[in-house]
Amino acid sequence: MAMKDNRIHLYCMPGMAASPTIFEYLNLPQDKFVLHFLEWIIPTKGISFTDYAKKMSGEINEDNVVLLGVSLGGLLVQEMTKYIQVKKVIIVSSVKTRHELPKRMLFARYTSIHKLLPTGLINNVELVAKYAFGESVTKRLSLYEKYLSIRDKNYIDWCIHELVNWNQEVPCDKLVHIHGEKDTVFPINHISNCIRVKNGTHTMIIHRAKWFNENLPTIILE
Repeated sequence: MAMKDNRIHLYCMPGMAASPTIFEYLNLPQDKFVLHFLEWIIPTKGISFTDYAKKMSGEINEDNVVLLGVSLGGLLVQEMTKYIQVKKVIIVSSVKTRHELPKRMLFARYTSIHKLLPTGLINNVELVAKYAFGESVTKRLSLYEKYLSIRDKNYIDWCIHELVNWNQEVPCDKLVHIHGEKDTVFPINHISNCIRVKNGTHTMIIHRAKWFNENLPTIILE
């Protein structure tokens, strides 16, 4: 008779336009955790963020999993909890409610100014990197090209629209928020009730992987 596998299944969702390679340095004990990597799929025209989350929930094959989402992926995994039972939700470099969005994004919500952004230049990796990772990455673009998997204009437009119009009022249940003190996309002065990572930037899932490898097991299990 096969032994029951009691390991925890951790599903990881990258941020906007990013591929699962952002998790390449995650290394958790294999006797306790099984890692799965979710990928963005190009949204069908007119699909809502909630319906997209429902569709993505179909990728989860186990019960009582842990979801980890980075940046926009953090918003998505919170929406996915409406459709599946989870043990815990961990968001990294993200926001828990619309009230944690920076003022410039709220300004975009009320003026639709984000629709004027030059997303047609999406083959300009610098532009995508700025949206996906924050402004500081432009110095190391060649490094970041491997992490950016989607250059589709409609997808980028959809992501930006769903981000600035996200309307969650209160954090979802079983949530842990990990945030870098030097995040330029979602500045920490707008963020409450989080585990702060000293010198952590918006891309700390890549650059501070050692911190995550040391701390995630405890965060997941506690």
